[in-house]
Amino acid sequence: QVQLVDSGGGLVQPGGSLRLSCVASGITFRLYTMGWYRQVPGKQRELVATITRGGLTNYADSVKGRFIIFRDNAKNTVYLQMNSLKPEDTAVYYCNAGLAGTNADYWGQGTQVTVSS
Repeated sequence: QVQLVDSGGGLVQPGGSLRLSCVASGITFRLYTMGWYRQVPGKQRELVATITRGGLTNYADSVKGRFIIFRDNAKNTVYLQMNSLKPEDTAVYYCNAGLAGTNADYWGQGTQVTVSS
């Protein structure tokens, strides 16, 4: 059974930092492209960042230079380091695991990030 467990969200002031974690089980983690997405009520889920199994990263323009995605294959974990947070970063953040060339596509349960003074 595949499971992605997101954690690390919370309330932070503008300019602050948070680190999200996603622990995967039931998949061969090192083979998967991992990603973080976010969603606010009434809007579509949007890409935040992805990291391929080879370590190539991709970021949404809105987070470039502030967020860093990285992975630890030994721990089956992907992280999102979020710095210089802004109120517009407020959303539920979801972890995703996808395997190229297959229909394998899995989601975490989401973790709430709120940026407010």
